[in-house]
Amino acid sequence: MDIAFATTKLQKIFNTEKELVRTFGAEIARIVMRRMAILRAAANLDEVSHLPPPRRHELTGDRKGQFALDLKHPYRLLLQPNCDPLPYKDDGGIDLKRVTAITIIAVEDYH
Repeated sequence: MDIAFATTKLQKIFNTEKELVRTFGAEIARIVMRRMAILRAAANLDEVSHLPPPRRHELTGDRKGQFALDLKHPYRLLLQPNCDPLPYKDDGGIDLKRVTAITIIAVEDYH
């Protein structure tokens, strides 16, 4: 899957393990690296498991259209499909099999 980053700063943080550890701490950095490996290995967003871990789940409300992957509670890796237009199924849901590019938005506790 193609992966982009919402900001240059975020891209720099994700560029090296050292920056991930400095920004998020050693434990969360290790988990972020595992989640990124899963994302890179997936051909599309549907191939990223909805079961723990990584528990890919679609968000609602003001984060509609975004997805999260569990890190260490309460932190999540936030991402959004990078498709124009966004592919939808007949039932109105996002067609995850056609989402082959994403943008990493943040690592945060949004609860």
